[in-house]
Amino acid sequence: MTETSDLILRRARAAFDSAPPLGDPAYVRYCQELCLRLKEHWPAIQAANQADIARAEMRGIPPTLVNRLRLTDEHLDRMVELTGAVERELGVVLADGEGIPAGDWGVVRRVPKPLGVALMIYEARPTVTVDGALLPVAVGNAVLLRGGKESAATDAALATAIEAALTAAGLPAGLVTVMEDPDRSLMKAVLARPDQVDVLIPRGSPSLIEYCRTASSIPLIASGGGVNHLYVHRSADLALAARATLNSKVPEPAGCTSVEMVLVDQEVAADYLAALLAECERQEAPLTIRLDSSMAGPPARGDSPWRTEPLEPHDLGREFLDPVIGLRPVPGLAEAAEHIRAYGSRHTEGILAQDSEVSRQFARLVDAAMIVVNGSLRLHDGPKLGLGSEISIATGRLHVRGPVTLGALVTSTWVVEANGELRG
Repeated sequence: MTETSDLILRRARAAFDSAPPLGDPAYVRYCQELCLRLKEHWPAIQAANQADIARAEMRGIPPTLVNRLRLTDEHLDRMVELTGAVERELGVVLADGEGIPAGDWGVVRRVPKPLGVALMIYEARPTVTVDGALLPVAVGNAVLLRGGKESAATDAALATAIEAALTAAGLPAGLVTVMEDPDRSLMKAVLARPDQVDVLIPRGSPSLIEYCRTASSIPLIASGGGVNHLYVHRSADLALAARATLNSKVPEPAGCTSVEMVLVDQEVAADYLAALLAECERQEAPLTIRLDSSMAGPPARGDSPWRTEPLEPHDLGREFLDPVIGLRPVPGLAEAAEHIRAYGSRHTEGILAQDSEVSRQFARLVDAAMIVVNGSLRLHDGPKLGLGSEISIATGRLHVRGPVTLGALVTSTWVVEANGELRG
């Protein structure tokens, strides 16, 4: 039977209201049980995933997007590692703040509290289902998960493991709801309920983020939409620039921290391109480079892993979602920053420069959740940066920007030890 939005929302709110307070041992148990249940249910999860992949391939979905659907044993290892990391981080995130003297009469301190009921809408990426079922719930939130229809079977199998973990941990099963009904009217109905949903976390394309922003008045943690750039300054180490470019694109060409456009100072553009092509050959890394009309690339040999194509006007501000980048010469830093302002998504931007003053200017001129100096854009990752496990990367300006870690999934209550103080 198809569930109504009212039923889904009532169950999530009831689960949130009946859940134990933060710091209860049940949340640590849930991390441990989710680890066990993912392993136990893994054969069924993989079988469901294979069915999703077969349907996606039959529909002609591009290989890069099919790879987003695919779950391997390596993904299981990462999920298991994540449950352990979250368990370890809970003690730090949930510690009460130090008391602050309130005049000479009392003490005020912060006590962490959950955000409430969270709605996550994301595209077909089953690993996000586990992220969403783990991080918000470990800090006391209830969560509604709406993934892409392409991963419906996998998400249903994951939901069975998640429900088993909640039950074994002694938590209400309604703390996690995987919305399996693909009907868009159901999602629209939930988006129209700011009285029942406390926070909206969309992950995916710019169009998904914009839809959520305009279709709902629920407070938003916007995540995704990575139209990201690397600027190669004339002072850059071009060998490093080439390695950073490939690492920012090839391992996860459709990732939100993937580079889409390289802006390079005109006087080193030809040398940078030569270094990039050489690095492609050294790594045997497949890459298509769309060149600005002011540049001419060498013809690819039959065994070359790279090829060049013309850069078209519609490529500016575009997520390629494939091992493709644009390459555009610019006169200098000011023009690079102007291009990024016009076409970037304020997610992750990078500069390659040995001139430290240029790097400082770039950081002042360019607005993004993270700016990487002399490295890969894929460094924008909570665990890699030592900031903790993350559920997404936020590009907005309020509440949180950058990695959305456990600490961003709680709010706080001020507790005042008044010691009999009154206000005259």
